[in-house]
Amino acid sequence: MKILDRQTGSDVLLATTFGVAVLCLVLVLGNVFKELFDLMINKNLPLGPVLGFVLLVVPFSLSFTIPWGFLTALLLVFGRMSADNELVVMQTHGVRLLRACVPVFLLAIGLSGLCLWINAEVAPRAEAKMLSTVFDLATRDPMDLLAPDEVIDNFEDRRIYIGGKENGTLKNIIIFEMDEQSMPTRMITAKEGRLSRDPKTSGLLFQFSHARFEHRDKADPSNLENIQTGLIMEEGGYILPLDRLLTSVRRYKPRRAYPMSDLLKHMAAGADGEMLKAEVEYHRRFSLAMACVTFALMGVPLGITAHRKETSVGFGIGVAVALAFYFFVVLALTFSGSPQAHPVFLMWLPNILFGGLGAFLLLRLDRR
Repeated sequence: MKILDRQTGSDVLLATTFGVAVLCLVLVLGNVFKELFDLMINKNLPLGPVLGFVLLVVPFSLSFTIPWGFLTALLLVFGRMSADNELVVMQTHGVRLLRACVPVFLLAIGLSGLCLWINAEVAPRAEAKMLSTVFDLATRDPMDLLAPDEVIDNFEDRRIYIGGKENGTLKNIIIFEMDEQSMPTRMITAKEGRLSRDPKTSGLLFQFSHARFEHRDKADPSNLENIQTGLIMEEGGYILPLDRLLTSVRRYKPRRAYPMSDLLKHMAAGADGEMLKAEVEYHRRFSLAMACVTFALMGVPLGITAHRKETSVGFGIGVAVALAFYFFVVLALTFSGSPQAHPVFLMWLPNILFGGLGAFLLLRLDRR
């Protein structure tokens, strides 16, 4: 039995590792590289920060790809064992199906613990680090923030438009200062300019030429008749404060970026609606970790029933089951602010449904 356990466990572990690697590379990092490649071309981002950003995405993706890769591995391994009649041979020697699945369940428990650690500590810290990437880029190389022919809204109370870039010089600059209702109260236009870190303040210094200032009535900024033309400067400077940007990053940090200890404090101190959303996030981390055990119960009978050893069949079934499982997770997050929808129950519903169905199918196969 020890030989059988080692063989089954090693086959599933190897297939899981390969499945997780493929899922991370194709489904996650492929899309990330697509977006970051555009940033590297349009904003001239250096390769180092791009690779660092990719590494920060990996922990967040593992909470999904580890259970999914484990499910695919079970479908492939037990589908092959069923197609080659290995399970029939084991049963003729008195080895029941549940006994043959012992290494699978031990591996599922271990992967669930790994996923819980990733969901509780590693992924939130990586998410928080990703949120500060824009601020880090701004303080290191401010020109990377500005892409030509786009509206830059990284600043909470500013909107910036750059017509083009040429030899490190910005062309056709438009800056809008916004009020609390996101209405423009002041507009600055300049033909050329450069952006650099201001050593005297905690902000960025816009040095521009041929600039024109326009002011709107703060009481009625939508009234175009009250626009007042201000200064016209051949050369001048304008400070873009970064403290608002940093405050915005900290204030609007999503709940998934909180480590478990901070999330528990947020649950205890928040308002009723915020407490429910934090509670849903808390249960999300445990539910996704428990998915490894659920997929173990579901994957073994599905792999045996499919009775196929083709990779495409196992991967197709895995995609269908995983999408159905994660549909409930997305549904619970969508209704996380509605107590009437019972989002905590919705978060655990896929584990209940798929785990119960998998246990029923597994026990029925074991009695054959």
